[in-house]
Amino acid sequence: MLLKSIRLGSNDLSRSRAFYDATFGALGLAPCSTPEQYPIVMWDLGGVKFLLGPARDGEPCTHANGGTIIFEAADADAVSAWHAAGLANGGTSEGEPEPKPKARGAFGAYLRDPDGNKLGAYFGLSMG
Repeated sequence: MLLKSIRLGSNDLSRSRAFYDATFGALGLAPCSTPEQYPIVMWDLGGVKFLLGPARDGEPCTHANGGTIIFEAADADAVSAWHAAGLANGGTSEGEPEPKPKARGAFGAYLRDPDGNKLGAYFGLSMG
């Protein structure tokens, strides 16, 4: 496997932990097990690590313009649950759960996490 990890910035780790525990839980993942005193939070996405933490330069974290991370869901209900969990935990909608014409009709949804990072979840999305 070529991809080892993805790290995003977070200005509030407890807020990020709550958001990602809820959204990843909707996709069937266990809550974050990183101890509270660590300077990062981390989840295992089937061998690829997903991390959040403060910027190393000490400046506030900002989101990537044009960057989106897509997660795979088991079915359309999981996509909807992921979107609802994100909204309930400080996220904002960037696209309701529905078939997406630009993704050849795959069922998907988009969120921004509390720090503004853009995320998506899809069922039935083929890439390439």
